[in-house]
Amino acid sequence: MSKGAAEWGEAVSGTKATFETLEVRKMARKLRTEMANLAKTFPQEEKYRLADQIIRSSRYVTANIAEGYGRYHYQENIKYCRQARGSLFELLDHLYVALDEQYIAADLFNDFKLGTFNVIKILNGYIKHIKNQKTD
Repeated sequence: MSKGAAEWGEAVSGTKATFETLEVRKMARKLRTEMANLAKTFPQEEKYRLADQIIRSSRYVTANIAEGYGRYHYQENIKYCRQARGSLFELLDHLYVALDEQYIAADLFNDFKLGTFNVIKILNGYIKHIKNQKTD
């Protein structure tokens, strides 16, 4: 196992670290749940368009974090984390569409935007940590 990933994700309780214990994955999971709930509020004609895109992009974030962690190699973990980051920016663009189409109010959009950027910030920190572990 990648020592860096294990150290980063070590749970407070002292249990063995997995991708499930990564703070960034926990935050992304919460965002994914919020996006699934948001998608349920869209008009029926958006079910297989915007709603589906929001659900997919939010799912890709947690899936890529998990897959990168499971690769047990620093460079591959970084690669999948970067893909997760790309999906977060894609999600943000879909949220702009929802705002522009008036499916969400500006205050809700701003909350989701802030949440998305918080996940990006933590993910960037995790990527930096992995890079530092790689060079140690």
